[in-house]
Amino acid sequence: MRVGILDLLTTPAATLADRAYGLVLTKQYASIMPQAIAVWCRRYGHRTAYAAYWGHGDPRRLLPNDLDVVFIATYTQASGLAYALARLYRRDGVRTIVGGPHARSFPTDCLRFFDVVVQECDEDLVGQLVRSEHDRGVVVSSKPPRELPTVAERMPEIRASAFLLGRPYASTTIPLLASTGCPYACDFCIDWDTPYVQLPSERLAVDLATVAREIPGAMVSFHDPNFAVRFDDVLDVLAAAPPERRPAYIMEASLAVLRPERLPRLAATNCAMAAPGVESWTSYGSKSGAPRSSGARKVERLAAHFSDLHEHVPYVQANFMFGLDDDIGRDPVRLTLDFMRRTPFVWPVVNLPHPFGGTPYADRLRAEGRVLTTLPFHFYYSPYLAIVPRHYDPIAYYDHLIEMFAYFTSTSMLLRRLRTARSRFVALAHLVRTRVKRRRLDAFRRLRERLRSDPALRAFHEGKASDVPAFYHREYERQLGPFAELVPPEERLPLQDGVPDRKAHGPAHARHGDGRT
Repeated sequence: MRVGILDLLTTPAATLADRAYGLVLTKQYASIMPQAIAVWCRRYGHRTAYAAYWGHGDPRRLLPNDLDVVFIATYTQASGLAYALARLYRRDGVRTIVGGPHARSFPTDCLRFFDVVVQECDEDLVGQLVRSEHDRGVVVSSKPPRELPTVAERMPEIRASAFLLGRPYASTTIPLLASTGCPYACDFCIDWDTPYVQLPSERLAVDLATVAREIPGAMVSFHDPNFAVRFDDVLDVLAAAPPERRPAYIMEASLAVLRPERLPRLAATNCAMAAPGVESWTSYGSKSGAPRSSGARKVERLAAHFSDLHEHVPYVQANFMFGLDDDIGRDPVRLTLDFMRRTPFVWPVVNLPHPFGGTPYADRLRAEGRVLTTLPFHFYYSPYLAIVPRHYDPIAYYDHLIEMFAYFTSTSMLLRRLRTARSRFVALAHLVRTRVKRRRLDAFRRLRERLRSDPALRAFHEGKASDVPAFYHREYERQLGPFAELVPPEERLPLQDGVPDRKAHGPAHARHGDGRT
């Protein structure tokens, strides 16, 4: 069979700056599972082509035009483009299969455009799918794979996604997994019910040695939802290599794992970036290592913890959510600003909560009528708001976002960050990310002014009207360009109902139907 695998990382770049950002950063976000599917298809003897799309050009040109089957992995942010491509491939008689975070969250909606929707995948299921044993429906393997292809096996895909003109370059990062799942149950996270499983240590050691030998100087990016929960077991593998052969790595972990006495091991194993999640100043305390702290006390405690972390890791990021139900008034803004003042060396990421399907958070908000159920899934990312916050009207909500973003992207804060930078790489990262987040700040301001001047848009975001405002259709068409006409306005309205249960039994569990299960 002639099989194509396309990893959609974003939508088409609209400006030269977007293309530059895509080349430097987005290109390195390629996922492991699409690469694994390519390896498995090769093992079965199929003629296989793989590509990762980072926003430049027409994604169809990255794959051959004579495919029998195409796998498309997509985030919800790029779902509109995925749907358009599926329509084109089906017109050409190509069998279409979708996977990735969007398929996991919204399989019912995906089934309107794709032949098969995959929520969990292993090698056996891939073989069945290519052999057309599942003609149509939502399928899921009985359990996640316990072993994935090695870096050596994925090398053709790594060259295609992470290299430039066939060679590694300054931004090249190699995606790895040391574990799957997460021990925490954050209600907004799609991994909330995925058990934590540590993958074989021997395989991790082999992959790290391959990177050091074959791609010296490349950085490793651990895609674990929560890195090194079994801290000593994982760090022992990293420390086993000679110091000169330890690739620099970036990871996301909870502060509960990154206890102060463990931090020297991060420096010793060449950790270049850590991105713990704070999430909220009132909730999720067990994950941040401060289960009994909140408010100002939590700010003080976490600022000290991040200071300790920065002594051992050159680049540190903190992840926040703003607009959760515990957020009331200006208090969470004030606390976040206080944290930023205390920790200029920390890059803050302030996320908007989005109701991704299959999560308790989305189920609760949908039951309360606080999900904008007609908003196309394509807009489930910042700067767009897909929910009705419990304690903020939409204008006030954007006012608070603007205040936080204006502070941490200010020139004075940038200068403070640059003074704390321990390398040119860190300084460059601060410069680039400040520029990107200033553009996000501009987008927040434009949305706020439009909410003030457009009563229909304001009523929609207050949950008082369900018709999708013309503003969002214009944005959809602007972002997708010529691909937008393949998904006409009436087909952009999402199917929110009937999200199937992700649990499965047997070798492969399938659900069939017309898209409403």
